[in-house]
Amino acid sequence: MAHVLVIGGGVGGLATALLAARHGHTAELFERDTRAPGTALDRDFFGWRRPAVPQANQPHALLGAARNVLREELPDVHAEMLRLGARERHELDWFEVRPPARPGDEDLVMLQARRIVLESALATALRAEPGVVCRYGEPVGGLIAAGAGAAGGGASGVRVTGVDTEAGTYEGDLVVDAGGRRGGAERWLAAIGCRPGTVERHRTGLAYFCRWYRLPEGREEGPRRPWAVTGGSFAGCAVFPADNRVFAVTLFVHTADATRSGLRNPAVFEAAARSFPPGAAWLGLGAEPLSDVLATAGLDNRWSSLVDERGPVVTGFVPVGDAVTHTNPTLGQGTSLTLWAAHRVARTAHQDPGSERFAAEYHGWAVRTLKPWFDFQVVADGAIGERFATRAGRTGTAREVAALFDCALEDPEVMRARARVRHLADPPERAYADPEIRARVARWLSEHPDYVPHEAGPSRAEWEKLTAG
Repeated sequence: MAHVLVIGGGVGGLATALLAARHGHTAELFERDTRAPGTALDRDFFGWRRPAVPQANQPHALLGAARNVLREELPDVHAEMLRLGARERHELDWFEVRPPARPGDEDLVMLQARRIVLESALATALRAEPGVVCRYGEPVGGLIAAGAGAAGGGASGVRVTGVDTEAGTYEGDLVVDAGGRRGGAERWLAAIGCRPGTVERHRTGLAYFCRWYRLPEGREEGPRRPWAVTGGSFAGCAVFPADNRVFAVTLFVHTADATRSGLRNPAVFEAAARSFPPGAAWLGLGAEPLSDVLATAGLDNRWSSLVDERGPVVTGFVPVGDAVTHTNPTLGQGTSLTLWAAHRVARTAHQDPGSERFAAEYHGWAVRTLKPWFDFQVVADGAIGERFATRAGRTGTAREVAALFDCALEDPEVMRARARVRHLADPPERAYADPEIRARVARWLSEHPDYVPHEAGPSRAEWEKLTAG
């Protein structure tokens, strides 16, 4: 078995350390923050300042893929999330009567909770896990290495053998970078003589504005529908039900849209949100605001690889989570891809983790398993960004794609196909190419000859009036 050193105490780091221990390894986790997530959810979520984790107070969705990892590998974490107030929602419950079950429908269940609920459940399990040491308040400042490149020549053959902190040095069989896209890995690897890795980056051009609310006492759930994303030709709205009657409303626009500045005003934000069906339905229940308007922008889809045309640039060191693939939150894939990577590390860490073969096989797995979903995110965000930038829906193929999503709201079979893609159970090229699905969407379009995509929400004139306050 291996001794695994994990850099970062977010979801990826907590999950990697815990899964490694459950697979018979020992683990040490190094986290810059001086404390672990607790069970005082509102205090931690709204009051804990975490500048290294800017996405911590943004909405998260735990798709069926993430739920499956928890139920199969960490059932105690899944149970603790439910105890803390997380709720489960089956995609096919969109319909008044759920369609007859089919094999695979169990994959289409979303865990609705704030990020802090997952972090708290993982931290609780780690505290009770033998073989894991959590070093809070002890950030990693560099890597320990051996090999040709470590002498400063920049050649291949650099093997990471441990980490360096202000408190000392720690040796391990494998070092896992769970420090996110803003971690220090690029700088640390250069310092020990590694060639630079390769990075693929796609800017999304999207800005998000989120505000958190709590449903009134006695109301445990919001409306069954509408709750999902609604997109117009220049802006969109989404509602994210979470735990303990808490939910988030998010508005998203293009970063070049001048109207976005007004959305930071809570009154303007709420008026704009009510102009979309999901926002109107949920805010109409008399929900209590819990936060200011939280803005985030400058997002990109970023794929990072520690392999170039010559092979692995380093051994004994692998990334998980945002350190390997950071995806824009429109599809909610991040946590699922993170848990997949953490699980892969845990179940293979005994296979000579310091070898070039281990590094190459991990990279090959990531390209086969994670990269297709990254590419799907890039295509989806490109379509949204172009539509928002031009403030007009597209025709032709784009109309057919939009029709698939709107048809799914009426047709259970199309909804099942859409949900299998949404929950990372089937790739889009398989689910959407099914002849029956294509025929159903074509029939729906023939029954809606005047269908225009992205009509939901206000007109541009109405939007400009709303955002002007």
